[in-house]
Parts: sequence; structure tokens; C-alpha cells
Amino acid sequence: MIVVTGMSGAGRTSALRVLEDLGFYCVDNLPPQLAPALLELLSDGRARSLSQGKSLAKVGLGIDVRAGAFLEGADQLIDRVRELGNEVDVLFLDCVDEVLVRRYSETRRPHPLAPGGDVIAAIAQERERLAPLRMRATHTIDTSSFSVHELRRALIEFLGRKGSPHSMRIRLISFGFKYGIPVDADLVFDVRFLDNPHFVPSLRPLSGLDEAVQRYVINSEGASQFIEDLLVMLEHAVPRYEREGKAYLTIAVGCTGGRHRSVAVVEHIARRLPFSDRVRISHRDINRYDNRHEPG
Repeated sequence: MIVVTGMSGAGRTSALRVLEDLGFYCVDNLPPQLAPALLELLSDGRARSLSQGKSLAKVGLGIDVRAGAFLEGADQLIDRVRELGNEVDVLFLDCVDEVLVRRYSETRRPHPLAPGGDVIAAIAQERERLAPLRMRATHTIDTSSFSVHELRRALIEFLGRKGSPHSMRIRLISFGFKYGIPVDADLVFDVRFLDNPHFVPSLRPLSGLDEAVQRYVINSEGASQFIEDLLVMLEHAVPRYEREGKAYLTIAVGCTGGRHRSVAVVEHIARRLPFSDRVRISHRDINRYDNRHEPG
């Protein structure tokens, strides 16, 4: 469990969204006294969830001054959750007062302790009420100069040190340019310069999933060097996309019709990527094929 707490306006809601993207089951503004019951409930359903390919082993719990009187004793509650055999980290998000005041002014949202509008007094009161939790924090992040993206990077770095590295989902997609570039593509590569199996009568009815087509495409002039260069680039770029906190990366490879060359190249590079266990393959246009006229 990661307890996410801290000053209102310091990014607690954004942090919970990041944890949710990274596979945590997140609950915000739950009265701390109900946390053991939540963990017991999740434990009861864990076997069923795991059998369905889901995991409830990581929980994010947002606690702030909106808990009101329930906030009292939250630090003792953390000990109780640990006694139940759970690993607990307390992440405290802080920010200098001037920046907090500016953020509330820009968003025009009321501070939870300042319904009348005295934000400066509310911030001082909030610091006092959150002092016991701050003393129990295992990790503190000052977001005064952070953007949302920088907060995401800081959280990923924190989780990496805790042994829970972020795993970006990677999608390799083949497509045909005549049907348009995939709208969700982050990186697009054009393999229309490779020899086209469409013009080989014995290969035309096949697709890039067939071994004969793959051999023809991969052994064509320029294919080997292109693939080696592409693999080097991806091995360099993908970890950096991951460190930036990107949840998904879509790599699109296109030929004319999306049936032969792009399919063969996608299948080939998917097998050779060092992070192939995290790659999902999709062949968007492999079945959109006219055997008489359409080159692939």
C-alpha cells in the first residue's frame, strides 16, 4: 500500500492517477479507519481476481484533510495496516505556500479548509493537521516547481527504487498506407522500399505471417540494414519513453496494402526486441486484400 497524502494543491489527485495508470487499485478520500476493512475485502477477492489475470497486490490510498475528524489517528492506523502483514509507504506531497496560493487562484477552486476564501490561513491550519502524517512519511516530494509530467517521472523513479518499476505497454502494428496511418501511432516507419511479394505469383495469396513471405521480405535488398538500424533506435528510445512515464507506445510499420512487407517486418522485429515480452502485435489491414489488384 502507498498512502498518498500532503498539502491540498500539491498534486495528490494527480499522483493517484499516476499510480492507477501503473496498476495500483486506488481509493481516494477513504476514512483511514476503514483501510483495514478495505484490505481485508481485497484479500478475500484476490484469488478470484488473479485467476482473471488481475492483481490487487498494489493499493494506493489517498488521505487528506477532507477526512475531517477521521484524520485523527491516521498515523496509528498505518501501524495497524503493517501489523496485518502489508508493506506500507507514506508518500507526502509538499509545496511552498506561495505556489499553493497561486494554484488555488488559477484554478478558482476553494481550499477544503477555506470555504470563506482565506487560503493562507487554511494552508497554515492544514500543515498543522497533517504534521503527524508528514513525520511518518517514508518519501516526500516537493512539487513546487513540478509540472504534471515531472510529478509522474518522480513517482516512477520512487517506485523503481521500491522494486516496482514502471512497465510501459508496447504495441507493434502493421498497416497499409492506402488505408491511412494509424491515428494512435507514436512512431511510424515506411517499408514500401522493400521488394514486394505481391508481384511474385506464388507469394501473392499469402501474407507476412507465412514463412515464405517473411524470408522473401527479410532477404530483400536493404531489409537487413534497415531492420538492424530500427532495432538499435528502438532499443535506445523505448527505455527513455518509459522513463518519461509514458503508459503506451505504439510503433507502426506500413507498406502499401498492409498484408505482406509490413506484417513480415513487424513479426521479425517483435521477436528480436529485448523487451519482446511486453510487446503486443496487431496487423490492422492484413485481411483488407484484393488478390487481383492490391499490392501489399
